Amino acid sequence: MNEFIDVGAADLLADGAMATVQAGEREVLLARVGDRYYAAEPRCPHMRGELSKGTLEGTIVTCPVHHSRFDLADGRVVRWTDWPGILVSMATVIQPPRPLAVYEVKVEEGRVLVGGALPRPAEPVAAQ
Repeated sequence: MNEFIDVGAADLLADGAMATVQAGEREVLLARVGDRYYAAEPRCPHMRGELSKGTLEGTIVTCPVHHSRFDLADGRVVRWTDWPGILVSMATVIQPPRPLAVYEVKVEEGRVLVGGALPRPAEPVAAQ
């Protein structure tokens, strides 16, 4: 996305809500936290769970499949999975943690606009 695309009215979501919306030819997860909107890839990079069916606490989204957690502010991995001990180590080897792709968002004239991808966090985060 090189330009901003209108994805809906600024009152589209209630505070603390999220949904998958269409942004041009791409689907994005749109979340509202207070008066701010966040946009990210709609599926978890771990096991492809649909993030809009997960939970949102502040800017942290939790995947409904294996409970991977990501910060929508920058895409960083907060937790790769909630599996215990050796299982999380194996999961990390099989599929190393990868940040969530996040996109620029702005609100203008009562409309939510989604733009291009923001830079991903530079340092990988250890699995927790």
